[in-house]
Amino acid sequence: MTDLLRLGLVVLLLGLGMGYSARAGKLTTAAVWVGGALGLLIYLGSGFGGLAQLALFFGLGTAASGWRVADKRRLGLAEENRGRRTAGQVVANAGVAGVLGLLAWQWPPAAPLACFMLASSFAAATADTLASELGNVYGRRYYNILTLRPDARGLNGVVSLEGTALGLAGSAVLAAAYCLGAGWGPAFGWLLVAGTAGNLADSVLGATLERRGYLSNNAVNFLNTLTGALVAGALGHWLP
Repeated sequence: MTDLLRLGLVVLLLGLGMGYSARAGKLTTAAVWVGGALGLLIYLGSGFGGLAQLALFFGLGTAASGWRVADKRRLGLAEENRGRRTAGQVVANAGVAGVLGLLAWQWPPAAPLACFMLASSFAAATADTLASELGNVYGRRYYNILTLRPDARGLNGVVSLEGTALGLAGSAVLAAAYCLGAGWGPAFGWLLVAGTAGNLADSVLGATLERRGYLSNNAVNFLNTLTGALVAGALGHWLP
């Protein structure tokens, strides 16, 4: 398949995804176009593997947000706007990946490390989403991430053992997707470390700066993915 045909296929796939997201009410109109642009950058830098990671994150996040949504609404824990993502939320979760895709595309020598960091940003985003959405459903005891004392479910910076484990499982899914294309080895474990680091950073920022109103939820989510990418960047120097 020529590069032009491959690009045409990607544009078609992105268009279908954008159309579904708009029709199903998963994204706002602005978010649809922002997501499409970021998806193209991710493909240009990391190929179909990067697109698969984007699709996995979006699919897992959407499923987790919709899981037992009636219970979440009853408890006041459901997302606003019926879970319809805004452009800001798309940038918060996939903006780092888009920048890394652009870097890999425009600077080929940096592509292997940039693609590894891109996967780590999605591992962190997935861990945070599953830990929050499913942890609020299946958690038994909830603790403040800073004091480790019992705290109210759903508050910023509150975690549960069940949610943390589910977040780790989400990172593992993204790590497996990366390794299927790049090869198995230490990268799988490093992605788990980077994804968990991003998730924990999200909780710490939530318990401090977000609770005090200094950071928005979108900013915290962006820093979550950035932390995951930076940790992977530090570890990735030992990639084969």
